Amino acid sequence: MPLINLVIILIVVGVLLWLVNTYIPMDRKIKNILNIVVVIAVVIWLLQVFGVLGSLDNIRIGD
Repeated sequence: MPLINLVIILIVVGVLLWLVNTYIPMDRKIKNILNIVVVIAVVIWLLQVFGVLGSLDNIRIGD
């Protein structure tokens, strides 16, 4: 994946998270949980993109 695509995706995710935090009324605890979940998901995705984390395609939940 080209670096410019990676930067654009990170900017879009950041702007969407900012919009949700700014304009959608939620309890502060829920916003904190949402922010933590998004950050963890982005970090895992970045680790996969850079090859630090192996492919997670083989992981199955519930089988």
